[in-house]
Amino acid sequence: MAGTFRFTFGPWNIHEGADPFGPAVRDTVAFNRKLELYRELGFEAVQFHDDDVVPDLGERSVADTLAQARAVRAKLDEHGLAAEFVAPRLWEDPRTIDGAFTSNDPACRGYARDRCRLCVDIANAVGTKLIVLWMAREGTYLRESKDSAQATDRIVAAIDDMLRHDPDIRIAIEPKPNEPMDQSYIPTTGHALALAQRTVSPSRVGVNIESAHVILAGLDPSDEMGFALSFGKLWSVHLNDQNGLKFDQDKSFASVDLRRAFNQVRVLDAHDYGSNGEYVGLDVKAMRTQGDDTATKHLSNSRTMFLRLLDVVRSLDHGAIQDLIAKRDYEELDLHIMTHLMGG
Repeated sequence: MAGTFRFTFGPWNIHEGADPFGPAVRDTVAFNRKLELYRELGFEAVQFHDDDVVPDLGERSVADTLAQARAVRAKLDEHGLAAEFVAPRLWEDPRTIDGAFTSNDPACRGYARDRCRLCVDIANAVGTKLIVLWMAREGTYLRESKDSAQATDRIVAAIDDMLRHDPDIRIAIEPKPNEPMDQSYIPTTGHALALAQRTVSPSRVGVNIESAHVILAGLDPSDEMGFALSFGKLWSVHLNDQNGLKFDQDKSFASVDLRRAFNQVRVLDAHDYGSNGEYVGLDVKAMRTQGDDTATKHLSNSRTMFLRLLDVVRSLDHGAIQDLIAKRDYEELDLHIMTHLMGG
């Protein structure tokens, strides 16, 4: 068996290039034009936040919100695209400054639950049953400000609320160890899968693993992916790259560590990723140096590198590798892999 690979990205990956140290450097690309670019770039589906589907989400009635979501579904159909997932954007509202699910203010926690239920309804309207949950502000700047046991209980309760709202949805937790919080709750794949077991429907809670988030935790992305695959819980991936333990860079896939990227492709292919409909998602940022006419190369380059590395993976001499493993000659195995990566 081998993996089946279809590619996605979110509309936020085509952006103006503003950062904390400077203004935008590119023009805004209209949403409809972004949809046109998906097929041109070789992508089959779209990742959404709830307010990517419905802008000004807090200013609309529920009926208007769902009507807008159905209109987006029609646009996807027009472009031959699917919605991979919808994620509630819980980190930009004033009520979630101290966290959404783990806020010390019960009214703020109530807002977060209401928004998550609406997110589920939006997902249904655009045609997906997968919810990705990046818990951006579920953590602390100061240890004494929250009780970590109580915070975990509150996260479980919030996920249960979503699962009960729709008996058919699945939730993929996207772990990250820090940023924007100093220290985040549920920082790794193991934490996410342990948390899943406490929910009312453990079979419907899995993970979305992002390469950079794993690297920020000091771990290896391919190992985390393999761990989730062994549980049947890897329901999405966000591939990118990361230059060290610093801020989340979202660099183009394989642009920093080719061998690390190779091993991510290798583990996904070896364990039939995509055979149950999973997508290969990208979460990558264009360099600020790119002009309007070259501001999608980070997407096409990342997809190209994945497919090039897939060819490298599938052309390995597995017999020779197994022989070296049996001999426990890992030095020769190391050289074998490096030589193969260099085209030798």
